[in-house]
Amino acid sequence: MEKILSVDDLHISFDTYDGEVKAVRGVTFDLYKGETLAIVGESGSGKSVMSKSIMGFIPKPSGKVVNGNIWYKKRDITTFSKKELMNIRGSDISIIFQDPMTSLNPTMTVKNQIIEGILAHQNLSKKEAGKKAIELLGLVGIVNPEERAKQYPHQFSGGMQQRVVIAMALACNPEILIADEPTTALDVTVQSQVLELLKDIQMKMGTSIIFITHDLGVVANIADRVAVMYAGKIVEIGKTEEVFYNSQHPYTKGLLAAMPDLNISQDELHTIPGSPPNLLYPPVGDAFAQRNENALKIDFIHEPPMFKVSDTHYAATWLLHEKAKPTVSVLRVDQKEKKQKASNNLVREISKEKILEVKGLKQHFNSGKNKVIKAVDGISFEIYKGETFGLVGESGCGKSTTGRTLIRLYNATDGKVYFKGVDIHKSNKLNLNKNIQMIFQDPYSSLNPRWTVTDIIAEGMDIHGLYTSQKERMEKVYDLLKTVGLSKEHANRYPHEFSGGQRQRIGIARALAVDPELIIADEPISALDVSIQAQITNLLKKLQREKNLTYLFIAHDLSMVKYISDRVGVMYQGKLVEVAESHELYNNPLHPYTKSLLSAIPVPDPKVEKNRKKIEKEQWDTTSEDYQLREVSEGHWVACNEAQYKKYTKFALKHLHVL
Repeated sequence: MEKILSVDDLHISFDTYDGEVKAVRGVTFDLYKGETLAIVGESGSGKSVMSKSIMGFIPKPSGKVVNGNIWYKKRDITTFSKKELMNIRGSDISIIFQDPMTSLNPTMTVKNQIIEGILAHQNLSKKEAGKKAIELLGLVGIVNPEERAKQYPHQFSGGMQQRVVIAMALACNPEILIADEPTTALDVTVQSQVLELLKDIQMKMGTSIIFITHDLGVVANIADRVAVMYAGKIVEIGKTEEVFYNSQHPYTKGLLAAMPDLNISQDELHTIPGSPPNLLYPPVGDAFAQRNENALKIDFIHEPPMFKVSDTHYAATWLLHEKAKPTVSVLRVDQKEKKQKASNNLVREISKEKILEVKGLKQHFNSGKNKVIKAVDGISFEIYKGETFGLVGESGCGKSTTGRTLIRLYNATDGKVYFKGVDIHKSNKLNLNKNIQMIFQDPYSSLNPRWTVTDIIAEGMDIHGLYTSQKERMEKVYDLLKTVGLSKEHANRYPHEFSGGQRQRIGIARALAVDPELIIADEPISALDVSIQAQITNLLKKLQREKNLTYLFIAHDLSMVKYISDRVGVMYQGKLVEVAESHELYNNPLHPYTKSLLSAIPVPDPKVEKNRKKIEKEQWDTTSEDYQLREVSEGHWVACNEAQYKKYTKFALKHLHVL
């Protein structure tokens, strides 16, 4: 294969007030023409810093390439001038950033932003560039591209903004495309479309892709090779099948074990103990040693070299040394053993006491020019005490709006919501906020950066007067920190001093501070790494058992929703189209939209991912009065007309007979 890019012993550091952060510590790899190399690892592992250095995006003077080379077309990018870097950006090497809002200019239409790059690097007229921009928007799945091209970024959902950013990156047909967490904010169906799009473009144009992600299901789908990064170094690299089926580094095994399995009912997800090291003070020896249950003495003294597993597979662990004793890792559990260890009880016993009852809820917004957006359009459901009700669907389906309306961040357009039999719109809002709390998606923007952790957690207690003295206030804060897996030493720190997972734990502690009965968790794990997702999800389940909490769990990660939820509701265009117990919905989906969602869930298994067929989303008439939510079997509701109802009922009975 033709080598298109070579990174050789790359070291990147940042000068901070606290000292030198060694973000990348000796990374070496090659990228070949037409291949997709996935780079995975936790936040802070150095994967994004390393990829941005290829584009010359390391901020100076604080950031610097201390050592190493990046060879492209026999030239070292680390020596390029600003002008030389500008010449290759977009035309030769392009990048898709994780956060589309920071990549888009809020004052320009999306069409003009795409045209800008085309005119800078291609010999086209403005009219031709405009035509190409519209074609690109259609290519990345934006409906009515001619109309939407005239709009501004704020008029697009997060998923749609990401599609615009991808269109911009593809505008000049780059030779190398760096995709930095491009699908993190996308729903499974949109994510599937984007992955297929990238593979299609790669096949047609021979583009080489460096794909950075923490979603191992996505890696299994798109990658030819995988590099696993930890603490600024590549600790394992090989073909996708080699890394997934014959992983050698204990960190790689930990990441794979932390993924929920759709085919197994698990009581608890596997987690990696501890946290990554502070790269202000890189550890001596193997950086993963402190978290490795099978660490050897040498791991704490000498850094392991890359050991050869095969001609294409290498891993940096002393466990591969010929003198190392054979070690059985608890992480290497085969599927048969996992199934034996899995809980036999697919469904928990749930109280039949209704804690929340929603009847015909509507939330409409005026968008100007007499247009009304029906974000939530007449949904009804109940949540029982002690259960977790999952709410899933694509961006813009109304699931987050539903959550915000239930907690009265929005006033409902129509419908009734009863909490423990009392209409929330007629009850005291202060009492409502004590009984119902919310955990937000972004653990950083939802925390006041000027407040200490103590004041953030105690805010609700202050408002409701839930302590008699400052001593009792601090004791409650310490107790809450301990409950969510933090220590009292964290109490006087500020949000910026914590990792994403730790900030989310602070958000959970804040929600628990007023002893709520119902917690609305709005995408609480979508911005977190795989291993941290497992920690937070296990924590939520543990707290539910201990405090008899009830959750409305809103998410687009359907595999995690199945793991945590007792029942699941599927939303589409402001309506509920299917509601059933978790295992029933995943084993026996009836609505075409539910089937398309489930078929798009990425599975961390390369053979499964590369061979399975996605079910395309069908179109159906939801406006007919005959189209409504109907119970086709006990507890299983599907939106359908009378004819479909008879078919679904017959199918459901047959399914139950087979069981």
